Amino acid sequence: MLGFLVPHPPLIIPGIGNGDEIPETRRAYKKAASEAEEYRPDTYVVISPHSVLYSDYIHISPGDSAEGDFGNFRMGKISFHVEYDNELAAEIARLAAECDISAGFEGETDSKLDHGVMVPLRFFDVPKIVRISISGMSFIEHYRFGMCISAAAEALDRKICVIASGDMSHKLKSDGPYGFAKQGPEHDEYIRKCIEASDIRGLMSVDPILCEKAAECGTRTIIMMLGAFDGKEVQSELLHYESPYGVGYLTAAFRADGNAPSLLSDINKDRHEEIIDMREKEDAYVSLARNNIENLVSTGKDVTLPDDLPDELTASRAGVFVTIKKDGELRGCIGTISPTRKSIADEILGNSRSAALHDPRFAPVQPKELDSLTYSVDVLMPPEKIQDEGQLDPSRYGVIVSCGGRRGLLLPDLDGVDTIGEQVGIALRKGGISRDESYELERFEVIRHGQK
Repeated sequence: MLGFLVPHPPLIIPGIGNGDEIPETRRAYKKAASEAEEYRPDTYVVISPHSVLYSDYIHISPGDSAEGDFGNFRMGKISFHVEYDNELAAEIARLAAECDISAGFEGETDSKLDHGVMVPLRFFDVPKIVRISISGMSFIEHYRFGMCISAAAEALDRKICVIASGDMSHKLKSDGPYGFAKQGPEHDEYIRKCIEASDIRGLMSVDPILCEKAAECGTRTIIMMLGAFDGKEVQSELLHYESPYGVGYLTAAFRADGNAPSLLSDINKDRHEEIIDMREKEDAYVSLARNNIENLVSTGKDVTLPDDLPDELTASRAGVFVTIKKDGELRGCIGTISPTRKSIADEILGNSRSAALHDPRFAPVQPKELDSLTYSVDVLMPPEKIQDEGQLDPSRYGVIVSCGGRRGLLLPDLDGVDTIGEQVGIALRKGGISRDESYELERFEVIRHGQK
């Protein structure tokens, strides 16, 4: 099998740009297209971050064909028409359903091709394509979906080439269109080194927070493509990288070179061992939250409070937040700023129920997920009013912002929240409060039990 990571800057297209802004990327594109032409795939599977996007669903474009043009870039006369490989798309969707991956053909409101697809189509001569989006789901889910792509191709005896369309960091220059963040060059250097070393496990292990801070749009497309190579020895080649305008453009080839153990199996094994280790070390706070969630999801009932709980859990009252994570990403978090029940233990029971079943951002936790979840419990100290943001420290204090009856809270010491401005900004958004409004600030400390 063959795959490519390609950027999608519209300015690479003559008529939108001058055609000579990023000549080395054009040459790398042409080299990739030439190799693909020699490979002669039956179908190209194109993964785009700019197709139909949902937080909890991977979208496969439906229909027999699609069209698009660069009208959004003042060049509508450059247009495309592609035929879809419906049989392969349907088999991918069927296998995803078998694997309990949230994916399919639903929810398309605009069938027009996006530039994440059209830029590669300008270089690759494609017979038919399957067009797939990314989602807000975890890296592991995208990798698992990629495995469905190759399994479907094998079942239908399709020779495929997978194109992962995506740019690297958009935050590489202070005078660039998106500004600068130190994580921008860190992210791109990490990805480059992994590709140069054919370090597929390293690509799978990239820090999601680093990706978010770097403002990239290619990581999930890469990981989905890599899933299609699972069980194969993969050799990757960096064809070119440049960042002349503050955005990283990376072109790379990925080639299957014999069989290898499943990388997903190794990752799952390591994660399982890590979760077992965490559960062996959990204290009474985390154990109570976990046991209650497991009992709720399995039986629909809260656990009875154990008789041997420490006095600090049964004789004290405080606000409590219960946080659930899956594959290192948030799966639910609900809490109370001040105590609402007769003890911390009862607060944990109530908030663990809400975090697992009633967090509006997520579907209720399902029994099949229980073995892969990790937990933490934050016990809040009484908040204190402060005069300004200078009295905050996001690594030590949480923050509460209030305006009228609206309140927003953010816990301290969270991954990806490094500055006071970020912390207050997130709390304001959670409370539906504008920066322009007059709001009050409070800070608080927590005692965290379990993972960060």
